Amino acid sequence: MHPTSCPDWAEAILNGFSQVLLQRHPFCGLLCLVAILLTAPALLAGPLLGALAGLLTAQQRGYDKVERQAGLYSYNGVLLGVLLCKQFPWSPLLPLLIIASGGLSAMLTHRWLRCTPNPQCLKAYTAPFVLFSWLLLACAAPQSITLDTLNSTLLHALPQGLGQVFLLDQPLAGLLIGAGLLIADRRAACWAVIGCVGGIAVAILQNEPSSALFGLASYNPALAGLAFSRQRDKPWLPACAIVLAILLQPGFSEVGLPPLTAPFVLACWLVQASARLMQRSTFDHRLHW
Repeated sequence: MHPTSCPDWAEAILNGFSQVLLQRHPFCGLLCLVAILLTAPALLAGPLLGALAGLLTAQQRGYDKVERQAGLYSYNGVLLGVLLCKQFPWSPLLPLLIIASGGLSAMLTHRWLRCTPNPQCLKAYTAPFVLFSWLLLACAAPQSITLDTLNSTLLHALPQGLGQVFLLDQPLAGLLIGAGLLIADRRAACWAVIGCVGGIAVAILQNEPSSALFGLASYNPALAGLAFSRQRDKPWLPACAIVLAILLQPGFSEVGLPPLTAPFVLACWLVQASARLMQRSTFDHRLHW
């Protein structure tokens, strides 16, 4: 789908869905939207409302149009909309909660972008989604955010890892999301698969088959691989991010916090910070000589 083939607002919304996978590709976003529609139609209104709230907030506050069209102010709203629809029962207050969360996440993303103009600065990724989700889940009644009743096999584990990026637990969702990712960027799709496989393998070795089968152990390393997939001359960056995301995930459960995408965010920050320190050390060494 070419950007000129749909209205600006539609392009921005679809890019918001694709930005969950760190891509700017409307057709990829459309397939992600279809994945939710076909596998969890009751949740569809949430991510659409969250994405729209982020976009409208950005428009009303005069944020940069290029950033708006890229979906940078919508993708956290997409994830918040899915999570809130899964976690909270329907009530007249739920849409207001999604709108408020989507709008606030756009404001936080904008502040982050303005405070980190240098490409070497730490990126926001899904940190706004994680922070707002932790606050909101602290107010929610205890409830699992994933379904554990599916009859899964290892064949389903890989697509379910991609599906869990959107908190979806159906293999069909993962297949559609993976197809969109493949269309957007084949290299990125390859690193996402490597991340998924790594997470599944470690979960099985740690005797945690349910985490492996339902994709709970693989969506964070998949996102970590995606984050650095464009580093063609530095394949160790996505590899290190994948390993760190796998190692960090158990720690959040140990302290009583739902991992969500926090292991992915923290792993990326650690890789970014380490790479920056190495570059500075190399520069200082050359300067000394």
